[in-house]
Amino acid sequence: MTVLKGRIAIITGAAEGIGKAIAERFAADGARLVLADLNPAVEALAAALPTDAVALVGDLSVQTVVQSLVELARVRYGRIDILVNNAGGGVIRPFLEHTPDTLRQTIDRNLWTALWCCYEVLPTMVEQQYGRIVNVGADSVRNGLPEHAAYNAAKGGVHALTTGLAREFATRGITVNTVAPCMVATPIVQKLLDEDNPWIRQFNAVIPMGRPGTMAEVASMVAYVASDEASFVTGQVISVNGGSTML
Repeated sequence: MTVLKGRIAIITGAAEGIGKAIAERFAADGARLVLADLNPAVEALAAALPTDAVALVGDLSVQTVVQSLVELARVRYGRIDILVNNAGGGVIRPFLEHTPDTLRQTIDRNLWTALWCCYEVLPTMVEQQYGRIVNVGADSVRNGLPEHAAYNAAKGGVHALTTGLAREFATRGITVNTVAPCMVATPIVQKLLDEDNPWIRQFNAVIPMGRPGTMAEVASMVAYVASDEASFVTGQVISVNGGSTML
């Protein structure tokens, strides 16, 4: 498939898990990539992909790091067509067991990364009169999973950012959507499932299909809403969840 051929895409949180799967799907679909992550493994991924790709290692909750990322994309490719805000990762625990540090980490990783990336990328998209922003949200915002209150506060902010930006930039050729997975079989999750971990089993129990999603299933939806085929889709939170919430 080459539905993203020639498009320039920034993908955050790309070193592993869902972000890596998105990068691999975008590469297969013909996009050229700017990958970012705190994990230096993102550099090896960029070198290994079958497309033109470059990487930046840094904390995207810091505005100056995001500015460097956007500058890298503009200098190397001259434009930015797609932004995938996948960087995240919350501290999942009972709310009163959080500390000020873990609460701050959860908001920083999931909400501030998306806010700064949108803030710094949108001027380029407005100039082009074209853009696709795809945020990776969370189905737990809708179904209220146990121990997810702080994480849901951050991801709920991402969902709200989506609708606000979608309406504000709807006449500029820019769409903004969120893809909201339920539990996904990343290597960490799969290990816990293989061990029949009771903590992870309760999350799987709310999925009518009886299994977590695959990383490829999430990447497929991200690729669709990032494509020209989805030009009339904006302001949506699209669940990839095996039925864990409906409608």
